[in-house]
Amino acid sequence: MNLGIFGAGMIVQEFLTIARDIPQLELVSILGTERSLSKTKELQTQYGIQKVYTDVEGNLMNDDIDTVYIALPNHLHYSFAKKALESGKHVICEKPFTLTLAQLLELEQLAKAKNLILIEAITNQYLSNYQEIKNNLASLGDIKLVECNYSQYSSRYDAFKQGIILPAFNPEMGGGALMDINIYNIHFVVGLLGKPTKVTYFANEEQQVDTSGVLILEYPQTKAVCIGAKDSWAKNRSIIQGTKGAITVEGPSNTVENYTITQAATPAQSMNKNTHDHRMVEEFLHFVRIIENQDVEEAHRRMEHSKLVMMVIEEAVASCK
Repeated sequence: MNLGIFGAGMIVQEFLTIARDIPQLELVSILGTERSLSKTKELQTQYGIQKVYTDVEGNLMNDDIDTVYIALPNHLHYSFAKKALESGKHVICEKPFTLTLAQLLELEQLAKAKNLILIEAITNQYLSNYQEIKNNLASLGDIKLVECNYSQYSSRYDAFKQGIILPAFNPEMGGGALMDINIYNIHFVVGLLGKPTKVTYFANEEQQVDTSGVLILEYPQTKAVCIGAKDSWAKNRSIIQGTKGAITVEGPSNTVENYTITQAATPAQSMNKNTHDHRMVEEFLHFVRIIENQDVEEAHRRMEHSKLVMMVIEEAVASCK
């Protein structure tokens, strides 16, 4: 996979630390702004990226690139993914995929028309620990309750309170707790239980953006609570409760670093089946396989999941109005 990277922010810098651990991955280019050019060139030198661009058109004209990884601010995902698909590139896009379901459906149709792979980068769905949790779900009996808490005090929150509105807290740019952090919890729950029958979001709002909130996902026999906060912090963990036992994940729902199965008359078992210490390695190994094998069926399955998550997001937002 010959990769062009769109963005030079924190998530890109995190990805670059493990890029060498991905076989058959060639770092062809990185796209940054004129303002961040010096930083982008530092990343080029440090990680052996072939070319640096500040214009998207020039980047997409590079025929050596077959896949684009979009890791730009949330509100730019749709427009840059569309440009990449129109240029004949496969697209890996960071979460949230787009700001609306309509945007995602448009991109999906464009990818189909171009016979290209379009897929969301959402770490927990590809982690071996998460797959093992899915495999062990039936052993818990009837699932009654799921609780996910991902709360992380944002370094940008103090500036926000002073009236400096950065993208992470700008609702027009896809900011806020629901889209930026609670979305990992939504992926976690929807990946296990599918589409909920009812979605309700209770948000703490400041300056017309949700800085934290509690999302309730209702299923016929199960209630799921997703807590996401950028204005406060707590011990992050997820708990799945069934009639025959429980699974506990310590830490945030985007890393699933371990899980513990607790059942009656059975000693608790704490396990870690992840194949790498870093959360992004397993997903990119999957992306390489999907794109190189043109695994349209797997890409479609992943897209159906992403669409369900976007439906939940839209229902959550609507429930607050």
